[in-house]
Amino acid sequence: MDRRKVLKSLSLLPLAGAAAVIPSEANAQNKKQKGQWTPKKEVIRRSNSGGNTNPTVAAPAGGAPRPGGVLSGCIRSGHLLFLSGIGGWYAERRKEPGDIQVQIRSALDTMKEVLEGAGSSMANVLKVHMTVAEPNKNIAALNEAYRGYFPDPAPVRSYTGCGTDLMGRDGILVQIDCIAYVD
Repeated sequence: MDRRKVLKSLSLLPLAGAAAVIPSEANAQNKKQKGQWTPKKEVIRRSNSGGNTNPTVAAPAGGAPRPGGVLSGCIRSGHLLFLSGIGGWYAERRKEPGDIQVQIRSALDTMKEVLEGAGSSMANVLKVHMTVAEPNKNIAALNEAYRGYFPDPAPVRSYTGCGTDLMGRDGILVQIDCIAYVD
């Protein structure tokens, strides 16, 4: 489905620069009659340990106990997928951390795997957020590696910059998360 149509169907496409869509009076009445709305959440992937955000570890099949952890790698709520932060380097996948381009490609490849495993794709990504170590030094190279992963129109994107000592583990230069549409 075209990203623009998805945004419009979800009432997320801003009109005339408005930042929010105000619910109609009928929708407000329905909410009052039905009680407070709460989202239905389905865990698609769990983190494999408390502080590990590695979404490459799938939840076990066949009713086996799920790994422990304080967060989920991917959650589905309605037609939306929310992916947790995917680091640019995991020692169990690649021996050396590599530069920012290697790491962004690795994180985006992992994102693609998770999305496709959940029934979506990179074409359905609506929003991307990245935490980038030393953005003044790394953003141009990051943008070069980022190009080509998403068809037009590209998803909205934001980033937060920080020092390398704040990335949670030595060697990590980027962490990326996203929100995507799924049928």
